Amino acid sequence: MTDKGELLTRLPTELGGLQAGPIERVEHQLEPWEKRCHALADVLDFHKIINTEEKRRGVEALGAELVGKLSYYERGITAFANICFEKGVLTPYDVAQKMEEIADRLAVERIVGSQ
Repeated sequence: MTDKGELLTRLPTELGGLQAGPIERVEHQLEPWEKRCHALADVLDFHKIINTEEKRRGVEALGAELVGKLSYYERGITAFANICFEKGVLTPYDVAQKMEEIADRLAVERIVGSQ
């Protein structure tokens, strides 16, 4: 099948049968942000904001290039944000404002910690 033909029949997350490197079977501890992302998925599902099927659709909507570049939790959090934007739960402005607030807080903590 041609590459273009596969684009029509294969979603970015469907990797079965494709050439790939060896599977790296390494146990690792989740980073704190990954644990929070996992907890966020549970909370969004519990409150019926985003369910598992919507998350899968959100990840697939990222496209093959992003799916290939992002880690599992990076794909999830990006999909959550996009779905929340679609549903009007959040706006990109809300996220940018919160990120700025956190950056400011971390800058103050660094200054205080260095004194």
